[in-house]
Amino acid sequence: MIAQYFVEFILYSFLGWVWESIYCSAKEKKWADRGFLFGPVCPIYGSCVVATSALFSMFDFLSSPDFPVWGIFIICYIGSAIAEYGTSWVLEKRFHARWWDYSNVPLNINGRICVPVSIAFGAAGVLIVKYLIPFIEGMHSAVPMIVYEILAITFAMIFGADFALTEASLSALLKDVEKMHEDFNIKAQARYEKVVDAPKKIEQKIMVEREMAELKYDQLVSEYAERLSFNQKRILLGIKKYTPKVEFPKQVHLTNELRERVRELGKRK
Repeated sequence: MIAQYFVEFILYSFLGWVWESIYCSAKEKKWADRGFLFGPVCPIYGSCVVATSALFSMFDFLSSPDFPVWGIFIICYIGSAIAEYGTSWVLEKRFHARWWDYSNVPLNINGRICVPVSIAFGAAGVLIVKYLIPFIEGMHSAVPMIVYEILAITFAMIFGADFALTEASLSALLKDVEKMHEDFNIKAQARYEKVVDAPKKIEQKIMVEREMAELKYDQLVSEYAERLSFNQKRILLGIKKYTPKVEFPKQVHLTNELRERVRELGKRK
């Protein structure tokens, strides 16, 4: 029985991949290989159909002809929404990526599911329950169980290898992306520190230039003070004493004026 369900899982996953690829290719007007794995399967379709088949065969009233169509629709609607949301959440947490996003579709929940798509899956579920599942189950009697067991083992090995390769490749890709993100953050932090330190460096440079200007001013006064008379020295010291403290550009201008004043006083002597 398990072998039979696993073969059905692979079959429905393949049919889901065919449907997804055809639909998305027609929508995007180019070939779109849909699916999480490398192989031509969409496990979410196989899981949902097998779970639906098991559920309806477990309870007799569900498989009864009297069970209403709207009841089948509601079960498929809710089941598809739960499966789609759960699969999207797991894939995003594991690989930090989304294989579908309904953010631009009305009535969506976190972009993982939306009412229009869930309605479509609910309607498709009615067709699957009414026609596809009975057709596949009708073929079981014509296929010996040993065939299912051989197919199940073969498909299990192929599916397992495909899953392992997909996991390895996506994990390697995820590491590369994380490494790129880390390098970007390091470079961004270095540039941020340069921008933050720039005003401090400018301020320090201004302070150094101001100190150099004041030093030149003192040297200028000392150089020409020896050439002045006593009264001229008092005048010059008075100018220096009452010179207001100003910013660097004005200080430089003031120094030039004092240099000219000292020169004039020297000439008068």
